[in-house]
Amino acid sequence: MFLEHFPVEGRQHGWIEVICGSMFSGKTEELIRRLKRAEFANQKILLFKPQIDKRYSEKSVVSHKGSSLEAKVIGSANEALGIWKNERIVAFDEAQFFDSELVQVCNELARKGVRVILAGLDMDYLGKPFGPMPELLCIAEYVTKVHAICLSCGNLAYISNRTVDDSEQVLVGAVEKYQPLCRGCYNKVAHKK
Repeated sequence: MFLEHFPVEGRQHGWIEVICGSMFSGKTEELIRRLKRAEFANQKILLFKPQIDKRYSEKSVVSHKGSSLEAKVIGSANEALGIWKNERIVAFDEAQFFDSELVQVCNELARKGVRVILAGLDMDYLGKPFGPMPELLCIAEYVTKVHAICLSCGNLAYISNRTVDDSEQVLVGAVEKYQPLCRGCYNKVAHKK
């Protein structure tokens, strides 16, 4: 009976990994790379994408470079728990678009021994924390911040600058609506708006 309270050699422990950064920084590409590596090792994976993101595919997660993996499309984070069938790795792309329940869902999966991997924007186009990402960054064991290249000067990009006139926080798009900029170039553009 006492053995239940001590880790058993080889026992699987769960954790949370977050990949964050601006648009065009390779977040989804890195998520897909990690998942394909796990698939190669015959680990069962489950990938989710938010219903709102239909940019490249209705049923797959697709990077800007064209890499893709089949995904389950869900409207709310809690739906993931009903779909999960003891897969060893559960991943969420575009995590910023999910509701705040995503934090609880990820904690629950990690508690059950799952490796949880999330990719998402850490900030919106105004430089403000985006959706559940701040909390996810706080609870994650591993955080990877990736950077795009500033289209104006070539430095590391800091933000996804919106190039169209729309003040809604959520505006799904790609190069037709956003460009990665460093802090200095963004500050120059922001003062002109």
